[in-house]
Amino acid sequence: MPEIEFNNIVKRFGRVTVLEDLNLQVDDGEFLVLLGPSGCGKTTLLNMLAGLQEVTGGSIVIGGRDVTDLDPKDRGLAMVFQSYALYPTKTVRGNLKFGLSVQKLDRAEIERRVAWAANLLQIDKLLDRKPAQLSGGQRQRVAIGRALVKNVDVFLFDEPLSNLDAKLRTEMRLEIKQLHQELEKTIVFVTHDQVEAMTMASRIAVMNGGVIQQIATPDEIYERPANLFVAQFIGSPAMNTLKATVERADGSVSAVHAPTGARIDLSAYSFSAAPKDGDAVIVGLRPEHFSIGCNGHADAGAYFSLPVRYTEKTGSDVTAFLDSGDGGLIAVRFDHKHHHVPKMGEMVEIHFPKDRFDIFDAASEKRI
Repeated sequence: MPEIEFNNIVKRFGRVTVLEDLNLQVDDGEFLVLLGPSGCGKTTLLNMLAGLQEVTGGSIVIGGRDVTDLDPKDRGLAMVFQSYALYPTKTVRGNLKFGLSVQKLDRAEIERRVAWAANLLQIDKLLDRKPAQLSGGQRQRVAIGRALVKNVDVFLFDEPLSNLDAKLRTEMRLEIKQLHQELEKTIVFVTHDQVEAMTMASRIAVMNGGVIQQIATPDEIYERPANLFVAQFIGSPAMNTLKATVERADGSVSAVHAPTGARIDLSAYSFSAAPKDGDAVIVGLRPEHFSIGCNGHADAGAYFSLPVRYTEKTGSDVTAFLDSGDGGLIAVRFDHKHHHVPKMGEMVEIHFPKDRFDIFDAASEKRI
């Protein structure tokens, strides 16, 4: 299986620069997800890898071979599109066969590949149907099957699940992950959905404004986000952020959040670059790490007593949004089976463990 390298990639549309000096390596057999908001450049990068868009500058190398100027058919890739891109007048069998006819394979080999892919994707009983007779999930399986029959080492997915309902997205995430484990092929997958990225990827490249913000495993990105953008993009509800001022005294370090008067104990935090007294920082607190009504708990790094603005209940979980005193909200997620659901305006005491903070420089927004 080939390794993929993006070397000093530049992409411009007229005077607009979409990607500038981008470098990225995809390892053999890896499931890499390009994650980011709309317009961040992730689909553009995938299209350049596929050969569907020209590279303004830099090079793309697959398995040691420079493919920057090669036609799509000569790159050894297969792509699954967001729109499925099935031929409506052809049956499922015809759609699966279509890409193989130009390869001049004999009929027996074509039939073998079609049968293999159809069986693997559990669409073998649908081979004589046309796309209009299929559900969204079945159409997506056909689109994936059309890529699989090409027998390539690299598969590209461009937001393939965005047209499916929530239940089907969950099912297809599992199926694509299982396909990767069974086939052990390299996959580059584009999405704006953090759930898809966190559940399927072996590594995630988080993008924003044409720049890769962080490349790491899902656990690393969640536990140690490189900057404020990554911290707030990953997690649902999003990470709470509080602007605070560092105070150092008698060998201890803390941060004070002026609107609430809360003193945040940072003695257990591992700084990569220790802030000075008076520095402005941004303290990150994930909603799921709070505890309710535990004032005085030994591992607490911060305490708050704040009024509830509103709550959202989703099955066993409840998220309470508390007034942070500066016009913002602090989201707190908990299990309603262990705590009552507070009413609007009710004061709620919460605490946050001292070993769970994320601290960012207020000016650069980078992790410190």
